[in-house]
Amino acid sequence: MSRTSIVTASLLGVLAAAAPMLAQARDKEPASRAPAFQEVLNCRAIADSGQRLACYDAAAAKMGEAESHGEIVVIDRAQARRAHREAFGLPLPSLDFVTRALAPGEVDRVEGVVRSTRADASGRWTFALEDGAVWRMIDGNLFRDPHPGSKVSIRRATLGSFIMNVDGQPAVRVHRDQ
Repeated sequence: MSRTSIVTASLLGVLAAAAPMLAQARDKEPASRAPAFQEVLNCRAIADSGQRLACYDAAAAKMGEAESHGEIVVIDRAQARRAHREAFGLPLPSLDFVTRALAPGEVDRVEGVVRSTRADASGRWTFALEDGAVWRMIDGNLFRDPHPGSKVSIRRATLGSFIMNVDGQPAVRVHRDQ
């Protein structure tokens, strides 16, 4: 057995052994919550109703103050969808804290309408969508030229890339510029 084969087999063994631990770590609750929010949750454990109410009142006041000073941000599912849609395809730090409440399909695909297009000298298209996002075609061919009003569907592909279907045509690889 060659040295490369031994190293490869060893590496695969280590990865196979680590896979269950990585899956458990991914599926766990967030490591920490905002202290002001955690204080509200801690009040649930108080058995005496009067003490529990006093705890909730104090914790809610602290949470309201923290939110008004920008120390915590509270968003609902609709706001999370909007934030994810606006950031979809941009190279940003993880948005897990925003998208945690969304279903998997909601964070892997966006639909849009083309506002304008332009082709470069090599025939690669740039698409400005109605939501303000700008996507550039980096690989593939379109059989029909895109135009304002074209419907697009953009989804995550392998290795952090994205693919786009324009008016139902075969997918092309794209990159988000803005």
